[in-house]
Amino acid sequence: MVLHQVPARSIILEVSDGATTPVWTEVGGKLTVTVNRAENEEFVDTTTMESNGFYSQDKMQEGATLTLEGRLVKDDTTGALEPGQALVTANASGKFGIESHAMYRFRYPMDTEWTVWDATTSVGEQGGNHNENTSFNATLSRSGPSTTVAVL
Repeated sequence: MVLHQVPARSIILEVSDGATTPVWTEVGGKLTVTVNRAENEEFVDTTTMESNGFYSQDKMQEGATLTLEGRLVKDDTTGALEPGQALVTANASGKFGIESHAMYRFRYPMDTEWTVWDATTSVGEQGGNHNENTSFNATLSRSGPSTTVAVL
């Protein structure tokens, strides 16, 4: 076994089409993908007088988010969004309650398993200045625990 640093750019992020037998589509135009496994954690203070001035706590909730930043990519003839960006955008628009959930998976090329999330989706600001390409931003907030599935 040889250990190597992992380039951040090599992450593979895919979104499900939501079908019973899902078709997974890679999200294109990525610049940064950041997984925050501590987002939405909640703790309860368990400090008492008997703690003799030392703080103590218990974790009550785990959470996680994946933040995607990239470039908006469209077909120059039809104006259609890049397929992965189109699915991410659709997952964020006009869906509420359980319908607001979508499936995402991500991994690095050397991983033998995908990390799979049931997540809600928020699409952020799009824009830029006169010397920039238009941005594409999304935040995936995990709902429930992560699962894994083997890379086939």
